[in-house]
Amino acid sequence: MVVWSDPAKADLRAIHDFIARDSKFYAGKVVQDIIEKSRAVGTLPRAGRVVPELGEQDIREIGAHTYRIIYEARGADCYVLAVLHKRRDLQPELVERR
Repeated sequence: MVVWSDPAKADLRAIHDFIARDSKFYAGKVVQDIIEKSRAVGTLPRAGRVVPELGEQDIREIGAHTYRIIYEARGADCYVLAVLHKRRDLQPELVERR
């Protein structure tokens, strides 16, 4: 099962709002693609790579468009912690663990 944290939901809304300034269609597509990609880790929680900046085996990431979907794998469950642009420096405080 994939569970989205409140901060990750806020990240997704901010991504949508930013892209929608230029294209509502593309904003919806990008958000949908991010959601679909996050569902994939629900079936294979260890499929993503370990986030190099954090170095914790349970905190992993997968990419979608120009974004990093950062999640915590706990058993069969995944908790999406953040969705960040790939060019953004990842500060540990941006990833709120559950």
